[in-house]
Amino acid sequence: MFPAPTTHAGSVDFVMLYIVSISVVLLLGITATMIYFVFKYNRKKGHEPVDIHGNLWLEVVWILIPTLLVLSMFYFGYTSYREFRDRPDEAFVVKVTARMWHFSFTYDNGRKSDTLYVPINTPIDLEMRSMDVNHAFYIPAFRIKEDILFSQTNHLYFTPKEEGAYDVACAEYCGLNHSAMYTKVVVMPENKFTAWFGAPAKLQKAGVNN
Repeated sequence: MFPAPTTHAGSVDFVMLYIVSISVVLLLGITATMIYFVFKYNRKKGHEPVDIHGNLWLEVVWILIPTLLVLSMFYFGYTSYREFRDRPDEAFVVKVTARMWHFSFTYDNGRKSDTLYVPINTPIDLEMRSMDVNHAFYIPAFRIKEDILFSQTNHLYFTPKEEGAYDVACAEYCGLNHSAMYTKVVVMPENKFTAWFGAPAKLQKAGVNN
């Protein structure tokens, strides 16, 4: 795993680098082999071709190795996928409402905000619903995206590991001002989040900035 703002982001980065590394090795290997064959088996004038018979071990190797590589890619990809599909234990639930062209967040104590505030090292369950057309909740730094559909509740799970403010965008074209449908997720220390969470509405932002 690599340092990342969420555990899932580290997994996604690892899978990406794993697949790219294998692809680069295969590209270099195949290219080098092709160049070698061009010179070694270059047909000279008057050359009579030799009948080449099959090689059982060679055929086994070039079937077995690609199969194992593809299965390993599937394994790492699937385990990474399960990380944001399996609901974490004791997840902190935040209701997300999407509408043209705005996200709003409602907490279980009735708090509402245009910015998503979450405590660090806490499993988060985003319970998402659209009030009009289809949207998509996308946090690039967390490597996660989930569609938000009208008349259907979808969930998105993550556990933030680093403090900071991260961009949130709508990744599904939803009309004229789609490109302006942005907000942020702010990851806060637990004590700072608790102060904001329990403060009167007019003091919410002050609690975040202090």
